Amino acid sequence: MNNLNFIATATFGLEATVKRELTKLGAKITGASDGRVDFSGSWADMARANLWLRASDRILLNMGDFTATTFDDLFEQTKALPWEDFITKDGKFTVEGKSIKSTLFSVPDCQAIVKKAVVERLKTKYKMDWFPETGAVYKIQVGLLRDVATLTIDTTGAGLHKRGYRETTSKAPIKETLAAGMLELSFWKRHKVLLDPMCGSGTIPIEVALIAKNIAPGLNRSFVSETWEQIDKSIWTDAREEAKSNIYTGEIAPIHASDIDAQVIAHAKESAVKAGVADLVNFTVSDIAKVKIPDDYSVLMTNPPYGQRIGTKGDLLKIYNHLARLVPKNSTSAAYIITSDEEFQTHFGRKADARRKLFNGATKTDYYQYHGPKPPRSDFH
Repeated sequence: MNNLNFIATATFGLEATVKRELTKLGAKITGASDGRVDFSGSWADMARANLWLRASDRILLNMGDFTATTFDDLFEQTKALPWEDFITKDGKFTVEGKSIKSTLFSVPDCQAIVKKAVVERLKTKYKMDWFPETGAVYKIQVGLLRDVATLTIDTTGAGLHKRGYRETTSKAPIKETLAAGMLELSFWKRHKVLLDPMCGSGTIPIEVALIAKNIAPGLNRSFVSETWEQIDKSIWTDAREEAKSNIYTGEIAPIHASDIDAQVIAHAKESAVKAGVADLVNFTVSDIAKVKIPDDYSVLMTNPPYGQRIGTKGDLLKIYNHLARLVPKNSTSAAYIITSDEEFQTHFGRKADARRKLFNGATKTDYYQYHGPKPPRSDFH
């Protein structure tokens, strides 16, 4: 199948980043709105998107969009969709839902109606009255937004932030997809030294290393659609072989990461090993008060405590002072800091060159970007 429609979901603020990633993969973009980027293509395009997208949350097969203001509308139009093209006779399918500013506001009722409509469709097409549901998993999602229903099947499984390298976390971890999005929104390149002086579980430096080596973030994990009979196994095999062949083997500038908690650093090192980048990240146990910026034209990127789950206001002010010390106003280095503290710029001592609203899970944050001066021309690529 070459004319399939997909949705790459994304946290608010990262849609443009996901769109750029898809464009780089050669995908045909068909639309974009809050929390999603639509594209069309083949199963191979779907597999590559799952393997390569760093800032997206998951890839959904878009079965259809239609207006539904009554339960009859929802039932009949759901039933009219070609579910048998994707869900096998023994397929195990569930229905999840959400409704925002829509006439059909009862999510449980919408889920039940969609489930019934799909079953009725499959009964008619397969000439069966009962389905064993012992086969591959198909998670259907019904989303209602301003009376427009979107019906999808999840091709990803566990969210794309589940790279497969992190089992233990610090008290307030940053999602892998958000860390990668921060990188993509910065002016960091693999020839620039990077420092995260409060690295916690190591997500930012590990994502930096994965991008520096051009390692597909989904290379070491599986996806639910790999079990679907409709998709030839060679599609996934070819996509993974292509990803392996594109790993960068050239020179990469040092990546430094530190944290005051020795146990957290130990876990971060374990994660780096699993991610295949242990040789690229220099992890150390250190108080931020003792950390120094490693080089001219370096990049500082960090996710300091927000004061909501860890740290007090006084502790945060001390941290902000240390960050300002590391990258003062006349510094040649750049700084990229994400925090929920809306007074951060005041505490840091200067206004950011750019400020972008992002969400770390359910927490609204701002991404403060201090780009620094452009470095002199270098032969390091």
